[in-house]
Amino acid sequence: MIAFKRLVRSGLAPQRATRDAAGILPVRAVRHCEPVTSASAFGWYVFPPIDFSIVFDGADFLWTYENAGSWFPLRTAQYPGFSSEFDALAPPESKGFAPPFLAVTEDPGILQIWTGLIVSTAPGWSVLLRAPANVPRSPGYEQLEGIIETDRWFGPLFTNIRVNRPDIPINFVPHRPFLQVQPLRREYYDEDFLKLMRVDEGLSALTPAEWGLYYDSIVRPNLNPNRKLGEYAVAARKRRALERQNDDE
Repeated sequence: MIAFKRLVRSGLAPQRATRDAAGILPVRAVRHCEPVTSASAFGWYVFPPIDFSIVFDGADFLWTYENAGSWFPLRTAQYPGFSSEFDALAPPESKGFAPPFLAVTEDPGILQIWTGLIVSTAPGWSVLLRAPANVPRSPGYEQLEGIIETDRWFGPLFTNIRVNRPDIPINFVPHRPFLQVQPLRREYYDEDFLKLMRVDEGLSALTPAEWGLYYDSIVRPNLNPNRKLGEYAVAARKRRALERQNDDE
């Protein structure tokens, strides 16, 4: 369904996102909070290929990387040594077109970061790029979410960040995921699909059947003083296991 091509092979390869949000969630949440763990595990983690840092002074960027020994002015920058490796292996018509690692955009404080990857997906599938779900985020920047039609567009997988705190170095380390890639059917973000919504006002909008569902979800569990924690999680996991079993058959 999805293929990751690592053009820059340092650092960690993409990995399945985990139910414990890369080890961040407490054990209680992992055991009992199915909505949080399902969201955490939805997709794949992407890691920075190298250890690097940036700083934004309100007008310009500087950057450095592990063992560089200095800070450098930044407009565009390649992964160290990647440009020559790219030109040595690329066909003649593509030489000189290695994707930049970092690129400052025209918008103040916005930086484009290449993951070192190219991603392709099965027909009809796109990818949603976002910050890792339920993983604490740096207060120094925020990630701009984006959807790429990777079944049609074959190119470098970039993400954009907006720096929120000028004059403070922001560090990216290769052992910590900084991006979560999630699969998305193209029709699910089509305007004709998304406009199929309504808003029903007031308690009178609930039908007898919906009141019955509310009772089963909220009232009945609270009437049982001996109910176990995580009943929703257990039911959801059993339901998914049964659905997988039926699909296999």
